[in-house]
Amino acid sequence: MNGKRSVGILATGSYTPDRVLSNFDLEKMVDTSDEWIVSRTGIRERRISSPDQASSDLAYEAAKKALAKANLSPEQLDLIIVATVTPDTMFPSTACILQDKLGATRAAAMDLSAACTGFLYGITTATQFISNGLYKYVLVVGVESLSKITNYKDRNTCVLFGDGAGAAVIGEVQDGYGFQSFELGADGSGGPLLCMPAGGSRIPASNESIENDLHYLAMAGGEVFKFAVRVMNSATEAVLNKAGLSKDDIDLLVPHQANKRIIDSAVQRFGLNEDKVVINLDRYGNMSSASIPVALDEAVQDGRVKEGDHLVLVGFGGGLTWGATLLKWSTTPVEGSEK
Repeated sequence: MNGKRSVGILATGSYTPDRVLSNFDLEKMVDTSDEWIVSRTGIRERRISSPDQASSDLAYEAAKKALAKANLSPEQLDLIIVATVTPDTMFPSTACILQDKLGATRAAAMDLSAACTGFLYGITTATQFISNGLYKYVLVVGVESLSKITNYKDRNTCVLFGDGAGAAVIGEVQDGYGFQSFELGADGSGGPLLCMPAGGSRIPASNESIENDLHYLAMAGGEVFKFAVRVMNSATEAVLNKAGLSKDDIDLLVPHQANKRIIDSAVQRFGLNEDKVVINLDRYGNMSSASIPVALDEAVQDGRVKEGDHLVLVGFGGGLTWGATLLKWSTTPVEGSEK
């Protein structure tokens, strides 16, 4: 980190709603089949939030777990970043709502919108605050309630998405560990390929926008697939090159969980064994900004992440956006930390 403080992930946490929506459930709702969904996406089921659960509620559960593992109180947080495209409200921010729920009275709070790449944008932003010495602890949460903006009459999209939240406490770690490199990118010309057309200042809510289903997410699946395969590979190569490492140094790849075929392409490109890749989309589907932190937290819980391991986190999303980071894993805080 150019001679500045070494910054890493001190702890993770995740939460997914109790309700399970299986492929067999979807067979009763739209013209699809379990075989068709699994063969094209690898998804078997996804989690759906209850009518009274908003994104801040999911984020709160994941954040509590991460803070407990980091042995921190909410009052010790300096900043909360919530990455989401499904905020509770346009304003106040979901981060401010979460700050109040947690009682993190000292923390600044803001939302960040980069779709499925949101968590990576969030941890990159958090790292700069800590590396420069402005803040000590930042909570980054990726959370989505995509079921609330999914059209369950559209078989091309409703089979893909689910709800959940993943959180990470970012702080200073021992020298040489933590984040080694970042790669972020965007191509706004591809924005219409994955979007929710209405609900903003361009197309405010109206009877016409509701009648035309413009408040649901829309996706040009084929074009997004080609984009995803390309940037997953290029972003991974970029962070490896920036860190002076090769594909042989990857101990664990934590990719965005959108489509098994996209992940398989990256696995083949980098010659990785299956035990070096985290895949949980069969159980959760695409949770957008929550997919990478939930996958990471499950890998940590399962003992798949060890001190000194090199992890690559990589994703892509609406915007269009993409991002990756390479970190040398350590949850050991620097000497003299308040942790």
